[in-house]
Amino acid sequence: MAKKSMIEREKKRERLVAKYAAKRAELKEIATDESRPMEERFKARLKLAKLPRNSSATRLHNRCQLTGRPHAYYRKLKVSRIALRELGSAGQIPGMVKSSW
Repeated sequence: MAKKSMIEREKKRERLVAKYAAKRAELKEIATDESRPMEERFKARLKLAKLPRNSSATRLHNRCQLTGRPHAYYRKLKVSRIALRELGSAGQIPGMVKSSW
């Protein structure tokens, strides 16, 4: 389980996104409102740029809850294909049987 740090980093990003969501939405609203003066919109853009980078929702990535692997992620189970195969082989997922031929 060498990827615990990536799991923790992703959780930190989720907390930051939740914390700054309202402020980001408010600043984006101001920055894109054409009826406001140019200076006010520019200031809103600068304030938006000063927010933490990880507070942006686009920085979030689905990761396996066991290994931290970002690829081949099953949303329903929140694990990667590799972890799913290991859990299935160990009989820890109800109704799943490892197939071999």
